[in-house]
Amino acid sequence: MRIDIITVMPELLESPFKHSMMKRAQEKGLLEIHVHQLRQFAINKYGQVDDTQFGGGAGMVMMCEPLEKAIESLKAERTYDQIIYLTPDGKTLNQQTCNRLSLFENLMMICGHYKGIDQRIRDVYVTEEISIGDYVMSGGELGAAVLVDCIGRLIPGVLNDETSALTDSHQDGLLAPPVYTRPAEWRGIKVPDVLLSGHFKNIEEWRQEEALKRTEERRPDLLR
Repeated sequence: MRIDIITVMPELLESPFKHSMMKRAQEKGLLEIHVHQLRQFAINKYGQVDDTQFGGGAGMVMMCEPLEKAIESLKAERTYDQIIYLTPDGKTLNQQTCNRLSLFENLMMICGHYKGIDQRIRDVYVTEEISIGDYVMSGGELGAAVLVDCIGRLIPGVLNDETSALTDSHQDGLLAPPVYTRPAEWRGIKVPDVLLSGHFKNIEEWRQEEALKRTEERRPDLLR
């Protein structure tokens, strides 16, 4: 998979992709991540990529021309399955969206900044708009990092045990059950006997029950 990210703050994306699973995914040749500085396509020598809003109001808006040049330059090299805009008013990211996007070969992501991007770019180029939550950040860069991580870990071969992703929270619409490791007793608190029994059918039943209980307590909206 290849992911191209357009941003005015590429520095914010340096660390997330140089460590842990995203680093390994790239080293294995399973994932390519390319970050593009939008100011390379600025309208003048001062690096301008934004301007004031028509109609007045606080905050600058990212202009059409630089974004158009950046997008068209990337599209000239390959066909993109989706062009994603990270924005607070997009569809809230969930595991099903990550699963779907992980099946594509080429994704482009546009990171908003200031008051966002000119609506005409959204109308002409953007195929999907995604929010990582009901709050506002300084820009879309950290949202893009979250999305890349969620997608990248699902690519076959990235995780050491590919079945691990199948038991994550939200994969089956439930939160994951509690997990335990050694020692079997810590501060007088014992690991549930069923997990030490070696009876895999009982263990799976216990995990399903705990997942349902935890979801009902913490995220009853998922059950609805």
